[in-house]
Amino acid sequence: MLATVKIDLPQELAARLQPVDDQLPRILELGLRELNAVTQPEFAGAADILEFLASLPEPEEIVALRPSKALEDRVRDLLEKNRTVGLTADEQREWEQYEYLEHLVRRAKARAYLKLKGS
Repeated sequence: MLATVKIDLPQELAARLQPVDDQLPRILELGLRELNAVTQPEFAGAADILEFLASLPEPEEIVALRPSKALEDRVRDLLEKNRTVGLTADEQREWEQYEYLEHLVRRAKARAYLKLKGS
């Protein structure tokens, strides 16, 4: 089902969107996802890592990748809370997302090490 939405935009932005008007639903969807990620501080560190990996960095950059202080602090907080009082359902889902993110980073680092070893 489609809906019609009317919005007022600055002229410059409207001009930039005109060549891609057939892609506006996708552009809006991606923009909303980005906005949601930015407004959820607990995922900011995860979004930073995924953005970094999506930039197709060199193997040396991948090997040097470390979590931000904010991400380290959040993971430490979740670990401590899990040891003491336990996690809420939302915190458990968040923890599982961090575990999966760590898995992806480990795979990227393993491949980067192999590339470096082969060169």
